[in-house]
Amino acid sequence: MSRARRWSAVVVLALFCGGFGLAHAEQYPSRPIRFVVPFAPGGGADVIARIISPHLAQALGQPIVVDNRGGGGATIGADIVAKSAPDGYTLLYGTPGPQITNPYLMRKLPYDPANDFAPIAPLVVVPNVLVVHPSVPARSVKELIELAKAKPGTLNFSSAGIGASQHLAGELFKHMTGTVMTHVPYRGTGASLQDLLAGNVQLAFESINVMLPHIKAGALRALAVATPERSLVLPDLPPIADTLPGFDANPFNYISTRAGTPRPIIDRLNKEINAVLKLPEVRARLLALGVTLVGGTPEELDARIKSESAKWKRIIEISGAKAE
Repeated sequence: MSRARRWSAVVVLALFCGGFGLAHAEQYPSRPIRFVVPFAPGGGADVIARIISPHLAQALGQPIVVDNRGGGGATIGADIVAKSAPDGYTLLYGTPGPQITNPYLMRKLPYDPANDFAPIAPLVVVPNVLVVHPSVPARSVKELIELAKAKPGTLNFSSAGIGASQHLAGELFKHMTGTVMTHVPYRGTGASLQDLLAGNVQLAFESINVMLPHIKAGALRALAVATPERSLVLPDLPPIADTLPGFDANPFNYISTRAGTPRPIIDRLNKEINAVLKLPEVRARLLALGVTLVGGTPEELDARIKSESAKWKRIIEISGAKAE
């Protein structure tokens, strides 16, 4: 075959593939979409996913089924998406675990965090809040540090699982304060919260949207937020950074899918997700939970995942946290 004929064949193939991708996107979606949340029901990620899903389903014209697949530090749910067909029908609700922290916490992952996923859209930053059971006498971060130092090893803190941002926030706190506390991992936020409310564990660094009703009801006492700035929903609560300068441990949430998904489908999903985040009803509900709305392009999400990876890698290294 001559060089000219080979070049013509390449051009025709490229046009065919591009046209196929566009046609596929124009027909997308033609059936229900699976939205994998890699945590048990009731946690912060689950709550936000269920706020967004009905509006996204309406925009896309197809049902969206939230599928909670907790366990393995979010690797079980993430692996489902990593091994799904690259067609836009399986989405991942991303938190720091699947692509950002697990590579530094775990010796081996069942998927490639850098190459098995395609970024779709940034969603929100979910502030963590430091709460204690009412039986704990500490009423400030300073008093909690003093208590932990006076009784080393007697305090424990819960989290939704090993490697969750709440776990790493606790490890960072221990490192920065020189205190000894025991991490008690659970299989999801629901179980962790249940034991915290019962007083079986003394404290937690947990998502503000999960803790807010219990703080307002007086079932738990909030000491500080883990963001560098104060929260709009708990404006009287100081940042942990006021006592421990530089403390910042809050999960960034996003939506991704299987790598290789046609770009027109990625663009359609990105467009609709960003539109949903701008809906007054959605904004009001999310802001009432204390989260910070983000949104943006797939490229911005890709850059954010890289920057978040660098931040959490540092936290993991200085804290010495490892998956057990």
